[in-house]
Amino acid sequence: MESQPITRAIVDHHVLASSLTIGHVEVRRISIAPGVTPGAHWHNGPVFGVIERGSARLQVAPDAERVLVAGDTFFEPADTTITRFDATDEGVTFLAWFPMPSGVEPDLIMGRTPHPAP
Repeated sequence: MESQPITRAIVDHHVLASSLTIGHVEVRRISIAPGVTPGAHWHNGPVFGVIERGSARLQVAPDAERVLVAGDTFFEPADTTITRFDATDEGVTFLAWFPMPSGVEPDLIMGRTPHPAP
């Protein structure tokens, strides 16, 4: 049996708001030092990410908390409280993609969102 030279697998899938018009995508490499707990926050657009190294505890309200490790993907919907994205004792580094409309820069706002997504 021959091995395939290229394989493809869907590892995550998310439906976005039909009103989202993407004009640009910003990709960031973000590192959080061991044990840092930034606190609740939200974004003005969706965020997609993949853990490169280390691990983090993620909780997107109202879902249960989960631990992300290297290779895991995650999604943070726009205008939704991210209750926690806390580095574990080993810290965490991840890549995050921020698809945004033209002329709008991605933002992280501390605290709980005052206007939850529909």
